[in-house]
Amino acid sequence: MQLEAKDVGFRYGDGPWLFQRVNVMLEPGEIVGITGPSGRGKTTFCRILAGFESPVEGTVHVNGAPLPKSGYHPVQMVLQHPEKATNPRWKMHKVLNEGYQPDKELLDLLGIEQEWLTRWPHELSGGELQRFCVARALGPNTRFLIADEMTTMLDANTQAQIWHAIMSIAKQREMGILVVTHESKLMQRLCHRVIDFNEFD
Repeated sequence: MQLEAKDVGFRYGDGPWLFQRVNVMLEPGEIVGITGPSGRGKTTFCRILAGFESPVEGTVHVNGAPLPKSGYHPVQMVLQHPEKATNPRWKMHKVLNEGYQPDKELLDLLGIEQEWLTRWPHELSGGELQRFCVARALGPNTRFLIADEMTTMLDANTQAQIWHAIMSIAKQREMGILVVTHESKLMQRLCHRVIDFNEFD
């Protein structure tokens, strides 16, 4: 199963193009990094891959077929700010079970404690919240994970634990990962290849 963006371009209305002619292929089990300055449209491109935005031009396919309009999406995205991705009116067990019900093995791997399940989002730290967002994204039907500055705001220990869990699961499932980050050391450690978003203008 492949995730392919072909000649993808995006702009708001009649404004300038954020990017054009983006061609990216992500294979199962492959880890690809995306780098480039802020404001170049990296997050918008990720949102297109995850089905949150539609491209102005070009196409996105998973295994040769258009992205699904309903059901569990095979491309899941984890954002930099977990508080923006969680409903403040839901306790964490409901947040976690929004798409599927993760097993205890995954929760343990991510360091999610059982007592956190009955808390509200505001009662958790950013690192604790992000663990839930990652767990929610790692459903059994996830084939590709997009990590958009996912651990930038977290301490080194939390970063290491989250990435260890993701890499372990990705290896087991042959899951492709797209990593967006400004951290060059993280790119070097994780990625098989890196795409410079400055190329797409």
